[in-house]
Amino acid sequence: MVPTSKRPRQPVVAVTGAASGLGRELLARLVSSADFRRVVAIDEERGDVREATWRVIDVRDPLLANRISDIDVIVHLAGDYAVDSDPRERRAYNLRAAQTVLTAAAAARVRRVVLVTSAMVYGAAPENDVPLPEDAAVAAEPDTGVVGDYLEIEALARRSLRSHPGLEVTVLRPAAVVGPGVDTVITRHFESPRLLTVKGCSPRWQFCHVDDLVSALELAARGVVTGVVGVGSDGWLEQEQVEELSGLRRFELPAGLTFGTAQRLHRLGITPAPATDLHYVVYPWVVDCARLREAGWKPSWTNEAAFRQLLELREKATTVVGRRLPVKEATLTAAGATVAVIGTAAIVRQVRRKRRQ
Repeated sequence: MVPTSKRPRQPVVAVTGAASGLGRELLARLVSSADFRRVVAIDEERGDVREATWRVIDVRDPLLANRISDIDVIVHLAGDYAVDSDPRERRAYNLRAAQTVLTAAAAARVRRVVLVTSAMVYGAAPENDVPLPEDAAVAAEPDTGVVGDYLEIEALARRSLRSHPGLEVTVLRPAAVVGPGVDTVITRHFESPRLLTVKGCSPRWQFCHVDDLVSALELAARGVVTGVVGVGSDGWLEQEQVEELSGLRRFELPAGLTFGTAQRLHRLGITPAPATDLHYVVYPWVVDCARLREAGWKPSWTNEAAFRQLLELREKATTVVGRRLPVKEATLTAAGATVAVIGTAAIVRQVRRKRRQ
């Protein structure tokens, strides 16, 4: 008698940071999927996706391992990546959360952990290949910004793989993420009155819509893609296309003046992001999405469509080197041609007045 083949047991998947943002978007998708036996939502508060099994706990809690003993796959999306967060507090939270999830997953014999960092870890440089292959060297400069957090989290993942060989870790590296609720150094760049460029180099713009990141995360949770996975729209936009679509004109400066001024402003506490973050709006960091493409995945958003939505979602504010300005202050700085970097003189004066008081 020929034995009948049994269908593999469907996995139980958990999502951290499930009450809001990207975690909530993924959770809503997973609960309607037939590929998972149960979907568990982990967060400090209960969210509104009732079809999920909620477990209210801080992902930094060492007792997390006790709450995930029945889990096969964890998609870790709990994190603080707000541009205006205190850098030390943000990094402490993000690293503690990632470390706890990885350690708890190994202790609970979870089969797979899925992390999201960014294609920014490749670094943005004038000599970068366009596009960068997924196995390109991680060449970003460690700093106090969000990119530094991503580099540290990926280092934790590599150490976890060495310490726990039975644990599989998949890392998604999306291009510049856009969509409702997304606020980053990249999206704020397009709130500026002028687009900063560096003489002798033109950026290429690649975007990753939240919808496409969610669909890629589902494939990673299912194990369809593994390892390091680039995520983004096909191809890229040239600077001229971005200017035409946005109606914004470029403002060109020498590299030395651009980064030197930005670094001084950051040291004064005027701008939230380090000067190295400016690399990502003046130099290319387009990523090839070979693994997803080979798996049959196709982005639902083109770069042009994603960029158009970014423009529609812009806050009614003016941003100069990452810092949002009140309307009155924005009018002062936007009047001159130096608005992108050295036009922050009004902010400098304001900060100095406050410090003298």
